[in-house]
Amino acid sequence: MNKIFASFERDGFILSSLVSKDFKLKYRRSVLGVLWSILNPLLMMVVLTAVFSFMFRFEIENFPLYLILGTILFNFMSNSTGDGLKSIIDAAPLIKKIRVNKVLFPLEKVLFELVNFVISLVAVVIVMVYFSVAPTANLLFMPLLLIYMVLFCTGLSLLLSALAVFFRDFIHLWSVITLAWTYATPLFYPLAMLPDWMQTAMQFNPMYQYVTYFREIVLWGATPSFTSNLVCLGMALVTLAIGIVVFRKLQGRFILYV
Repeated sequence: MNKIFASFERDGFILSSLVSKDFKLKYRRSVLGVLWSILNPLLMMVVLTAVFSFMFRFEIENFPLYLILGTILFNFMSNSTGDGLKSIIDAAPLIKKIRVNKVLFPLEKVLFELVNFVISLVAVVIVMVYFSVAPTANLLFMPLLLIYMVLFCTGLSLLLSALAVFFRDFIHLWSVITLAWTYATPLFYPLAMLPDWMQTAMQFNPMYQYVTYFREIVLWGATPSFTSNLVCLGMALVTLAIGIVVFRKLQGRFILYV
């Protein structure tokens, strides 16, 4: 039992150290520092609002808020999996020197992006205040959404990081997939503009489910249904299970290929 607790304590220390290191590296020599986690989504929102609300004339109530909610949540997924994909390869010097739980490296990338996401919520608050969108008690569902996202992104990161060790093409392919996934998810357009068959197919898009959940509790002030929670949790757990199985099966050979 003492060995188990010691292992958890050691892994926790390594995780916190890695997150702290990435945080310092990201904002090193930056004048505004952590403020960029707030400014980036705000500036992107302004640009995309100008493009999609004026050029394409989508009529969505509180469109800037609709937009920023979708983009920051999707960026949480794309950034964490994009970095998680290379986490084992980048940690090769450490893996070759000491015995360490390799799961920590993709997990750390997810937790690092979770911190950035939480900071970016300040931008959401600013937009809500500007457009007079009052918060509701449904914001209490936010921790559940974050749990779903962390489980889902961790599963993807474990799967991708394991595959990338043996097939480096995944590093380039994943950027193309995430770009296509961006346009395949209603981040800056309404679901209603899609034909019926695409609306049906969208129900199988995990990021559509999570983005809709986010908009329900923040923008629309709605209570997510039991079915919605079940679907979000189910997608997260299935992805996590696949990631763990593949990662555990392949991790024994990582040292031969990194």
